[in-house]
Parts: sequence; C-alpha cells; structure tokens
Amino acid sequence: MKKIFHTYLLVLASFFVLTSCEKEEEKAILNASGSAPVVQLSASTLVLTKENADKDALTISWAKPNYGFDAPASYSILLDKKGGNFITPVSVLTNTLLTKTFKVAELNAILLSLGLAAGSASDLDVRVKANLGDNTSTTAFTSSTMSFKATPYLDKLDLSSPWGLVGSATTNGWNGPDMPFYKTDKADIFVAYVTLANGEIKIRKDNKWDLNYGDDGANGTLEAGGSNIVVTAGTYKVTFNAASLTYTIEKFSWGIVGSAAPNGWNGPDTPLIYDPTTDTWKATTSLKDGAIKIRQNNDWGINYGGRAGTLVIGGDDITVAAGNYNITVDFKNLKYAIETVKP
Repeated sequence: MKKIFHTYLLVLASFFVLTSCEKEEEKAILNASGSAPVVQLSASTLVLTKENADKDALTISWAKPNYGFDAPASYSILLDKKGGNFITPVSVLTNTLLTKTFKVAELNAILLSLGLAAGSASDLDVRVKANLGDNTSTTAFTSSTMSFKATPYLDKLDLSSPWGLVGSATTNGWNGPDMPFYKTDKADIFVAYVTLANGEIKIRKDNKWDLNYGDDGANGTLEAGGSNIVVTAGTYKVTFNAASLTYTIEKFSWGIVGSAAPNGWNGPDTPLIYDPTTDTWKATTSLKDGAIKIRQNNDWGINYGGRAGTLVIGGDDITVAAGNYNITVDFKNLKYAIETVKP
C-alpha cells in the first residue's frame, strides 16, 4: 500500500512539473521582452549617382532581438516614402540575415518605384519586421521607424534638354525644329545622336536664336554667336559641354549585319535608332533565315553576338528565322530582344 502511495505522489509531482514547464514556455512566448528589432542605418543622407551604380549606398542592420527563447525568425526590411505609413511599402526579405547592404543602383530603383523625383532630396522611412514562426503559428514584431534622406538619379536619359542642333546639315534646316540634345547623368553635358548631311550646324537653346553657339576658331571650343560648324554627311554622336563651352563630333552608329540582314555580312548595316526614353537602340526590320550580329560604325572593330537575350562582345552569331521583327538592344545591361511584329 505504501509503495502504491509513493508511486501516486511521484506521478502527481511529475504532473505539476510538466504543467509548470508548459506554463513557463507559454509565458516566454506571450511576454517576451525586447522582441522588436532595433534598426541602425549606415547613413542619414544619400545622394545617388549613376557613375557609382555598383558601389555600396546604404547598410541597414539590427541585432538579434531577445525573444526569451530560441525563436526561428525571418526578417524583412520595409521602405516607404515619408507619410506613406507603410501601406504599400517596398519589402526586401533578408531571411535570417541581420543586415542588408544596398548597392546604389538597387536602392535607386527602389526610390523611383516609390514615386520619388530624380534629382530631388526626399525623406524615407524604414522598418524591420521579424516573423517568428513554427508549424502551427506565426507572430510578427516590427521595429520602430527610422528615417533617412535620399536623392535618386534618373536611370534613363531625359528628353527635356533645351539644347538642339540646327543648320543646313540637320533634318529640318536652319528653321528647325532642332535635332535634340539629351541630358546625361553629368551636369551640363548633353549628347545628340544624329544623321547629318553635308553642310553646317550650330547649337542653340529653345529652338531660338537668342542664345546660340558656334565655333570660335579653336579646336572644339564654342563661343556665343560663333561661326557655323562645317560637317560632312554621316551618323554622329555630338557631345556638348554647356559649362566649359566645348564640343566633340564623332562618327557613331549601331547597326544589324549578317546573313539574315537585308544587306548581308558586308553591309551597309541596318541602322538602330536611339530611344532616349529607354536608353536603348531599336529597329523594325525584315530578316531572313540566318544569323545576325550587332556592330558599331559599320565596322568589325566593335561587334556583339550572344544568345538567350544576353549580349557578348565578339560573341556567337544570333540565329533567327525569317520574319518581321522589332529589335531592341540595351548596351548598358548587355541585353537584346527580338520580337515578332504583330500584324
């Protein structure tokens, strides 16, 4: 009888121990302190530029919170413009990592997707969200909001330049409208991709003669109201520096060559036309069964081939079937697309 009684006491004690442990575990889940991440930013003010696209811009980090137990956690960084209240933020998942370093190009794309204006400083809010989960439930903890100021850049060239080329060598002659210069990511430097005839050109502002520049007689230097600049027929890249009042005119074109192209492997190449709204080169053309490559200035000195939409300098011929196509070439990202023209 005494033995049975001792056994009963042992079972009862075990019950209380297990119940106590269960309650303590439940208490740790429900009342854990320090469960929200504490965020740190590597910078409070950022000015992003295209020439630094592949460099580090911002590091967001946090120490692992004290959940009161060994919690399986995954983390997300939430970014939103000031006043957005994280209703539709950009969310970047880091999984179990406690830090994330954004490259300039990566962060710039996020800022533009949030509707921030290129070239203007804007305020951003940041939070880190921790998700604690197991097979049965998930609990989320969110950090307090941190803020920083950032200025994104325009990742495509801009049509809004007031400058243009005018003259007898241009498409519309001396009366215009002028052939436009496009903004670059460098202040006061503008570029025009143009096909000119034999003749003369000048650079002017707002399609008016109030401010115009011509050659001052020195090599590549401009002066207000200067002499007409003589050019020969061809396709060119014209670069204009409005700060130093200098210019360059260099032979420049991209085209499609190959057995599938209208003029075969010897050219002249089917020209690609620059699209400043996407910073790409495009053509709509008919191709035959065969192969093509993309080359500069109707010459084999610089040529691209490739496969599966990726360009490689000096790469393999690109095989195509006969048909009508829209061709887009992105030299910045070394990508190309060949799409059938829909009837």
